[in-house]
Amino acid sequence: MMMGATGSLSAKDLFSGVLISNPSLRFNKWSHKANQCLRLRPSTLRAGLSSICKTSPDTNHVGFKKQDDLHSFLQILPCDLRDNLLNEPKRSQLLEVILDLGRLPEARYLGELGGQFLGRTTVSEKELEYAQNAVGDFGEDNRAGIEGTLHRISAIRNREGSIVGLTCRVGRAINGYIDMVYDLLQYGKSILFVGRPGVGKTTVIREIACVLSDEFHKRVVIIDTSNEIGGDGNIPHAAIGGARRMQVPELSLQHRVMIEAVENHTPEVIIVDEIGTEAEANACRSIAERGVMLIGTAHGQRLENIIKNPTLSDLVGGVETATLGDAEAKDRNCRKSILERRAPPTFDFVVEMRERNYWVTHQTHKSVDMLLRGKAPQVEVRRRDAKSKVIIERSISYDKCDA
Repeated sequence: MMMGATGSLSAKDLFSGVLISNPSLRFNKWSHKANQCLRLRPSTLRAGLSSICKTSPDTNHVGFKKQDDLHSFLQILPCDLRDNLLNEPKRSQLLEVILDLGRLPEARYLGELGGQFLGRTTVSEKELEYAQNAVGDFGEDNRAGIEGTLHRISAIRNREGSIVGLTCRVGRAINGYIDMVYDLLQYGKSILFVGRPGVGKTTVIREIACVLSDEFHKRVVIIDTSNEIGGDGNIPHAAIGGARRMQVPELSLQHRVMIEAVENHTPEVIIVDEIGTEAEANACRSIAERGVMLIGTAHGQRLENIIKNPTLSDLVGGVETATLGDAEAKDRNCRKSILERRAPPTFDFVVEMRERNYWVTHQTHKSVDMLLRGKAPQVEVRRRDAKSKVIIERSISYDKCDA
C-alpha cells in the first residue's frame, strides 16, 4: 500500500498499488479558486438560495458544496405544487418533478427508487401551459432552461406537437467530485466519462471546466449543446469559473461548433457533453490530433458499450477485423480472424461512472486491446469511504470490479 498526494505520482505510477487521499487536504490548494467557481453573480442573488454551500445530500460526504437555486426552479410550478415542495423536508434532495397531462404530479428524490405524488389532482393543460410560459421556448431537442440557473426542462409532445408532459430536472453545481480524478488532470490527457443518465457526468465535467481554467490556467472552451453545463442565458453560470462557453444553435451542429472553437478561439481544452453521433466522434478525433485536450461524456455504462457502438467506437480507437497467418494464430492460440483496435484512441482515459462514488478508470489503449482478445484488463477502482476519503485501488482485474 502506498499513501500520499495523487499529484506526486508520475505517469509510470499509474495503475500500480493503492492510494488513499483526503479531499479536504487537496482542497486547501485550490479552495479559494473553487469558491470563486461557485460564487453567484449579483443577478442570481435572490431569496430562497439558502441551500448554497451546504453539504450536498446526494453525496453525504464532508467537503462537498452545492448550489441548486431551488427558488427559481419552484417558480415554474403551479402554486399548490410549489407550496407542497416548500413544506417537504426532503426538498434539498429533489431530483426532478414529473408533470404528465391527466396524471398526478410526481417528485423524484436522489437516492430513492420510484417517486412521490405531490397532490391529489391530475395535471391539467392549463398547468402545463403555465410551466411552459414560465420557461420559454424549447429547442429542437425539446429542452429548455431557466436563465441564470442549471435547471433543465424537457418536454414530451403528442403527434400534433403539443406538450403533454414535462420533466423538470433540478440542476446543481456541486464542488468536490473532481477529487476522484484530480491526478489524471495533471497529465493533460483526454478523458471520456461514461455512465447511465443521472449518475453525475455533467456535474463532473462542469467542475473540471472550473478547475482547469482557474487553477491550471488553461484556455478552456465548453461546447454547450443544451446549456446544461453553463446554464441558460447569454451569461454562463459562475460554476464554470473562467471557462468560455459556446452555445450550439441546433443539436445537429454540435460537431461544427467543436471544430469552430478550435479554429477560432485557440483553446487548450475542449469540453463537450453527450457525444452521440459519428460526426461528433470524427470532430473529437480531429481536435485530439491538433494537440487539444478533450474532456467528454457519452452514454454507456461500460467501456464495452463504447467498443460495440459503431457510432462511438472511434473514440476508443475503433475496431476492425484482421486475418492472421497460420503461425501467428498458433502462437496466439486464437482464430485466424480476430478483432483489433484500428487506431490510437481519441481519449487516453475512460472513466466508468458506475455510481456517484464508485468509478472504474481505464488506460484506453491497453483496456481495449485486452477486451478485444477476450481478456480482463488491469484497471483502477476509485471510490469514497464513509469518511470522505478517496481510495484508489490500482492493478485490479476488470472482472473483479463491482459497483
